[in-house]
Amino acid sequence: MKAGDWMMKTINHQRKTLRLAGWDYKSSGWYFVTIGTKSKENFFREVVGGKVEYSPIGTIASDYWGNIPKHVPTIELDDFVVMSNHLHGIIIIPPKFVATLNVKKAPLDFPAGQKTSIIPKPKSLSSIIRSYKSAVTRWARSNGYQYFAWQPRFYDHIIRDDEDLRRIRKYIQENPLKWELDEYFKPIA
Repeated sequence: MKAGDWMMKTINHQRKTLRLAGWDYKSSGWYFVTIGTKSKENFFREVVGGKVEYSPIGTIASDYWGNIPKHVPTIELDDFVVMSNHLHGIIIIPPKFVATLNVKKAPLDFPAGQKTSIIPKPKSLSSIIRSYKSAVTRWARSNGYQYFAWQPRFYDHIIRDDEDLRRIRKYIQENPLKWELDEYFKPIA
């Protein structure tokens, strides 16, 4: 069984959380995040004149990611890369940030009084990612990308030490060079 098969089985059948048990995702820390497009569709890159470049939505995905600190004060970013159908990035929630974070939740259309477990806790990593995904999706829908969608969840890894950070930075930086070898690689038409 491939890693992706296990993840889909977990998500679709057992609905187990992919989060680290007992960890408060409002805590300060360094977080490695991977966010994918629905069905691994190549929305972010295209071939222009024989050269692979960002598509318009890829440019927005990159720009909006880079602008997270402008919308979420005191959040810091480290390395990131936008690939054809996903992005990898490092988000830093500094200790001083935990007490002052004020992330607005995206509006949801749930019946009054109905609670759902999918709403991320305010001031959490999930709130930041949800706001980012929502902003890119709004831009996409209003600019002709009616079929654009994200995977419903995202992958995160809490960076625990300098060696872990070094390994993840290297992975992010080398990801474009190794993309054609990835099991989820889809050639860009």
